[in-house]
Amino acid sequence: MHKLDGVSPEAANGPEGGPALDWHSIDWVTEEGGVRRLRQRIFKASQEGDLKRVRNLQKLMLRSRSNTLVSVRRVTQQSTGRKTAGVDGKVALTPKRRAALAEEVQSESSRRPDPVKRVYIPKSNGKQRPLGIPAIADRVHQARVKNALEPEWEARFEFRSFGFRPGRSCHDAIESIFSMVKGPLTRRRWVLDADLSAAFDRIHHDHLMQAIGAFPGRGAIRGWLKAGMLERGKWAPTEEGTPQGGVISPLLLNIALHGMEGAAGVEWYVSHGRPGTKSTTPVLVRYADDFVVLTHTREEAEKAKRELAEWLEPRGLHFNEEKTQIARLEEGFDFLGFNIRRSGDGKCIIRPSKDAVRRLRDRLRTEVQALHGSNAAAVVRRLTPVIRGWATYYRGVVSSATFSSLDDYVWRLTYRWARRAHPNKSKTWAVDRHFGQFNKSRKDRWVFGDRESGTFLPKFAWTPIVRHVTVRAGASPDDPALQDYWAKRRRKKAPPVMGKVSVQLAFRQQGLCPLCGTTLITGAEYEPDSPREWIDWFAAVAKTLHKHHFVYRREGGGDSLKNLRLAHADCHRQHHEAEDRLTGRKKKTPSGSA
Repeated sequence: MHKLDGVSPEAANGPEGGPALDWHSIDWVTEEGGVRRLRQRIFKASQEGDLKRVRNLQKLMLRSRSNTLVSVRRVTQQSTGRKTAGVDGKVALTPKRRAALAEEVQSESSRRPDPVKRVYIPKSNGKQRPLGIPAIADRVHQARVKNALEPEWEARFEFRSFGFRPGRSCHDAIESIFSMVKGPLTRRRWVLDADLSAAFDRIHHDHLMQAIGAFPGRGAIRGWLKAGMLERGKWAPTEEGTPQGGVISPLLLNIALHGMEGAAGVEWYVSHGRPGTKSTTPVLVRYADDFVVLTHTREEAEKAKRELAEWLEPRGLHFNEEKTQIARLEEGFDFLGFNIRRSGDGKCIIRPSKDAVRRLRDRLRTEVQALHGSNAAAVVRRLTPVIRGWATYYRGVVSSATFSSLDDYVWRLTYRWARRAHPNKSKTWAVDRHFGQFNKSRKDRWVFGDRESGTFLPKFAWTPIVRHVTVRAGASPDDPALQDYWAKRRRKKAPPVMGKVSVQLAFRQQGLCPLCGTTLITGAEYEPDSPREWIDWFAAVAKTLHKHHFVYRREGGGDSLKNLRLAHADCHRQHHEAEDRLTGRKKKTPSGSA
């Protein structure tokens, strides 16, 4: 069989006629591998400046059946918004509907996009964040286009751009700032702490399309930008901006803001193959539309602000003057939920911000109040992801004192809950009922738990402080030369989201699902970008992982590590359903949550 640029004609163009697609029969190792290799080839061609080859490979990606299948899977199975419908009211939560959606998308040479549905979610400051939810088919098309466009720009993006990029996170941004201002000899003592006003909603369309250039899918992108918005049954045009909630919107924002370092006066050099920033110039660290500029003097910070304002204007963007400030590092500033400041002896100290701690206390109090009338198991179930998620987000900085303070606060909340739950019992009875040494590995009798199930509430202080290792400058998962680097980084980054056995299995499997070959935890590719999102992610991720037995229990297999592997819940179900069809065994939903 002849192949087109490394991909078979069937994979590139999809089947014409033939039997309906069986979602359970798809070999995800092959499909994901094909998309990954094609992304790497686009990245390498872009890195080498071969624009003609980049465009040819992007056309191939846009025709690829593997790309369509992988995109449907990510939108309908792996995305946190998979259960949210757009204006068409459609979702695809069953294998049959996913297969039909894949066939529909692959057969469409072009599609007129539906308007996005306007919804609102609460922000950390109490205000509402507007989201635009595309229809399910548009989300899949956006994921397909993203796989073609993203690797081209991954080879071009600035080294200290960390937001909404594969393999990079807000923790990389914080650690990058730390590396620039630590030590008594640093000369950058001022910071421009900048905030942009509604960046997603105000991106200038023409300027963005000019930056995208002759990308083969530019027509589809312009269609999504101009699709309009439906709110409470009323349609409104979209003359600017890219809606938050779209699969491709974060990438478009990064493209629109590419070049910000040069506008701020940052200059780079390369020494012994390693890039670095010239000591005489400012340093800009950006996470999506949040960024800081570290400068030597106040005058330099003011100059950077003026030049950036001039650079942002043709892109339709401007500073939020109320939230943008210039300050000495000794005064400190908040960034991505962290407070960063220099002490008198020149040390850089990074802690959870006061606002972040206050918001967490408010959430914990609200959650416990809503649990009045529930049992202890419900309290443990509701609060565990809040504690683990928040502690994981802040475990890379100076958080020990904050963790201890929060543990005291949780104890007071759970003690009051216990007293309220048993008003006719004594204090001693309530304490003995709900507190004890539930965690046998720790000599702490003041752990809140459920006597019947044995489950207990973890403590913030149990999360060890682990310094985050910043991603290598210029490194991308799409770079074929860095596969070993990313494999080692993935093994070391597994957060304590699961039980001890599951963490051991994930480490042994190098963070990959043995059934589909992709990352076990979505955060290994794109991490949540706030404490709130980490909490929500922790609450959901345990449901997406199952323990799978090499030798089944019905055949005498046990629960030893040697007989277990950790897999995606969907992959686990698909594996058993395919096996049941072959053997004629009656369908049974597999268990084994992580």
